[in-house]
Amino acid sequence: MSDRESHLVELVDEAGRASGEMSVAAAHQPPGRLHRAFSVMLVAPDGQVLLQRRAAVKTRFPLRWANSCCGHPMPGESLTEAANRRLHEELGAGPVELTEVGVYLYQAEDPTTGRVEFEYDHVLRGEFIPGAPLAPDPAEVAELRWAEPAALEVDLAADARPYAPWLGGVVSRLLRPTVPDASVTPSAAAGLPVEPATAPVGPGGPGDEAAERSGGR
Repeated sequence: MSDRESHLVELVDEAGRASGEMSVAAAHQPPGRLHRAFSVMLVAPDGQVLLQRRAAVKTRFPLRWANSCCGHPMPGESLTEAANRRLHEELGAGPVELTEVGVYLYQAEDPTTGRVEFEYDHVLRGEFIPGAPLAPDPAEVAELRWAEPAALEVDLAADARPYAPWLGGVVSRLLRPTVPDASVTPSAAAGLPVEPATAPVGPGGPGDEAAERSGGR
């Protein structure tokens, strides 16, 4: 088991309330344990978004196209701190200004590895500064590309197979924000629908110690 698989995630209920903690590896064993996560989408001034193709060594959905950066905050850690750390670890980017644009609750099983993502996913928009350096870690990222979000949503609806199963929900929240005050805080959005593991995700779907304890996705 990799070091990252032994890091801790925060277990939550369907309203986003903390209910315990567990290792990354254990939380992603079938049928999955609901835990807090975040998905960052970096947005350029022209509106394009940065996508990453997940590295082949990823234990969940390798070589699928996903949003700019994903991860799990450590129990009790702020989303801003965790997300900016993962931006640095995965992309060599940041820190950037982050705005929460919604929460996406979903469940999906990797057909190859059998691992399960069951996540209360805070979707964060990050403002990308043109010319800012990017140095993706090859253990995390196979390649990068920019995409126009509305066109990406159309592509996801046509064929979601090349993409990570959470990307449709992330793009939907980015295009249609659902957090009224857009603050980066744990949301109390009870009653969010859970996307089933078998359904492709389409438009409209719902310090040092920290580095050692928090998990990537």
